[in-house]
Amino acid sequence: MDKSPQQLRLNKFLAERLGVSRREADDLIVNGKIIVNGTPAVTGVKVDKSDKVCYNGKTIPFGVDFLYLALNKPVGYVCSRRSQGAPTIYELLPKKYHGLKTVGRLDKDSSGLILLTNDGDFAFAMTHPSFRKNKVYEVELDHVLEPLHQQMISEYGVELPDGPSKFKVIRREDATPSFSGALRGASPSLTPSKEASHPHNDYKSPSKEVSQAHYIVILSEGRNRQIRRTFAALGYTVTKLHRTQFGKYELGDLKPGKYVIIEP
Repeated sequence: MDKSPQQLRLNKFLAERLGVSRREADDLIVNGKIIVNGTPAVTGVKVDKSDKVCYNGKTIPFGVDFLYLALNKPVGYVCSRRSQGAPTIYELLPKKYHGLKTVGRLDKDSSGLILLTNDGDFAFAMTHPSFRKNKVYEVELDHVLEPLHQQMISEYGVELPDGPSKFKVIRREDATPSFSGALRGASPSLTPSKEASHPHNDYKSPSKEVSQAHYIVILSEGRNRQIRRTFAALGYTVTKLHRTQFGKYELGDLKPGKYVIIEP
């Protein structure tokens, strides 16, 4: 998808072309990293296709094709370009997609739906708390959640070092067909592309006999390891964390290690 209006504010232009937030774009401008027509840029200016905008010595084209991918991340992969001792999700994608940035993250021990894009505005709209994009997870704990703790998390929140954490917790056996159907109905179908990457065999579908320590979590925030830290504060260990939905996008039948091109 090509977005090439006649004129754009510089921070919006940078956000869309570099896949960063507008705040990060402003930081690049303030720190003298952006050159417009041979002169260090200032905040608030607008650019059009007649302007030459450079970053790190390279010209940023005015017109750009935006791309959006959905990937089913297997356990054991990190959402980073640096391996940090573990394989990265970019090893699952063709090299032509390695410039895309993840929309939020999943930690190495978690699996499920990850979105990638080069559209900074899309990433901002999907992740900023003010837009309240629901994310849905299948969560397994090391032991059954006490009803009082379930109520505490869902209705009052649990105090963490970075502030209170509150999200909806539903026992898997209490997730009615109407609830599951509503989730499916809210999301476009993700169909694997012809270029889908290698299948991986380290993911096991949930057993038909659902454990009593299995839950559905619905979260509209996105703080670092928030779900794991919230349960840990009450004495539980998360043994499985699998994201099935992010905003209107649902994982559906997309296999681990596979990806698909999606529409914004």
